[in-house]
Amino acid sequence: MEISERQLEIISAAGKILTESGLSGLTTKNLAKEMEFSEAAIYRHFGSKEDIILALLQYLRSNMNERLAQICLPDTAPELKFQAIFNSQFQFFKANPHFVVAVFSDGLLEESEKINQAIMQLMQVKMKYLMPLIMQGQQSGTFTQAITTEELVHIIMGSFRLQMFKWRIANFQFDIIRQGKNMLEALITLMKP
Repeated sequence: MEISERQLEIISAAGKILTESGLSGLTTKNLAKEMEFSEAAIYRHFGSKEDIILALLQYLRSNMNERLAQICLPDTAPELKFQAIFNSQFQFFKANPHFVVAVFSDGLLEESEKINQAIMQLMQVKMKYLMPLIMQGQQSGTFTQAITTEELVHIIMGSFRLQMFKWRIANFQFDIIRQGKNMLEALITLMKP
C-alpha cells in the first residue's frame, strides 16, 4: 500500500491522539483539530476511522519489513542479527512513540476484524525474520536447543511487548534504548546453550 505524505501526517496525528486520549478520543473532529483542517479534508484521504487505523498498521508493517530485510543479511551472525532487529525496533519507536500506542491501545483489538488481521500481519512480519534467525542460531550452537524455536520466539516477542508496554504506561519517560539493550542482553544470556 502506497501512503501519501498527507496520509502519513494524518496517521501520525491519529497515533498522537491515541497516545493522549485513547481510542475513544480518536474522532474525525479531534483529528481535524490536531491537523488544523476540516473533517472533510480527512475524508478525502480516508473513508473512516477504521481506514486510518488500518493505514497506520499497514504503514508500520511495511516500515518494519523494509528495516528488518536490510538487517537480516545471510552472512551476519545470528546474535548480531538478533540485536540489530530489536535495536532497530527500539530506535524506530523512540523516534515515533505515537506508533507504540497503535499496537498496544486498549480496545483496538475489539474495534474490527480487519484491524485484528492487520495487527496479526504486523506480528507475522517480525516472526518472519525471528523464526529463521533463532533456528539458525540453534543449528549453529549460538542459541539453546533445550527450548523449541517457536517457544523461544514467543518468549522474545512477549519480552519485547512487555518492555514496550512498560514504556508506554511510564508515559515514554525512561530511556527505551538503554532499557531495550538491557532486555536484549538478558534474553541472549537466557538463550545461550
